[in-house]
Amino acid sequence: MIGAILGDIIGAPYEFDRGPKVKDFGPLFIRGSEYTDDTVMTIAVADALMEAGKNAGEAEAKNLLIYSMRRWGHRYPYAGYGSQFFDWIFEDDPKPYNSWGNGSAIRVSSAGWLYETIERTREVARWTAEVTHNHPEGIKGAEATAACIFLARTGTSKEEIREYVTREFGYDLSRTCDEIRPDYHHMESCQKTVPEAITAFLEGQDFEDVIRTAVSLGGDCDTLTCIACSIAEAFYGVPEELKEEGMKRLTGEMKDVVERFDLENVKKEVWC
Repeated sequence: MIGAILGDIIGAPYEFDRGPKVKDFGPLFIRGSEYTDDTVMTIAVADALMEAGKNAGEAEAKNLLIYSMRRWGHRYPYAGYGSQFFDWIFEDDPKPYNSWGNGSAIRVSSAGWLYETIERTREVARWTAEVTHNHPEGIKGAEATAACIFLARTGTSKEEIREYVTREFGYDLSRTCDEIRPDYHHMESCQKTVPEAITAFLEGQDFEDVIRTAVSLGGDCDTLTCIACSIAEAFYGVPEELKEEGMKRLTGEMKDVVERFDLENVKKEVWC
């Protein structure tokens, strides 16, 4: 989960195509390297899924997801949410709104770690999307991201991950980042963000290189890098110095959730 958070923090200053679209863009952390709504909702979903436990049914899990996402949204109302999601947070009776936005993919990383099978991973990832992003593309983006994390953490090769994603989700992963980069711009849909993020992961040589590759594509940079790095963490791990620097930028209650998530994973008590 810290991989997703680092991707968000490091990508944030370059959102809305504000970066030079190069990998050598300077230090990873600069002024403006701060968490956004992507981090808040990543933490909210993790908080809910840990509370639900490994055997929760759909209704229980969704109720906890809605409660947690709204609770964290109320605590951090100015983190940069899209207008529809912001309205959902403050609705008296929130309902899914058929979104295909990439918000479903940024918040799902914990689901990639918490379950024993890829089938269960995808099922829960679908639930995390459906509470808001119940359009087929919104659901697909969440499932694909969580599936990549599951495969990456269980020793699957990059080529096997590419083949699985292409077969199961129909995403075009044939383009290189050099081919994507020139015409790519800020888009907030799953279908125009998730394949590019997965491609950045597939091309990256280590965790930092995935960060730099993702940022170099431009577009919705915090979200794209968040998704790419959520997968990269599962494949490469995260350098301790980057984790420490990222944690400095979180609030105390955010750190508590991340630390609880990490501790349970280390102790193998999160069902893996």
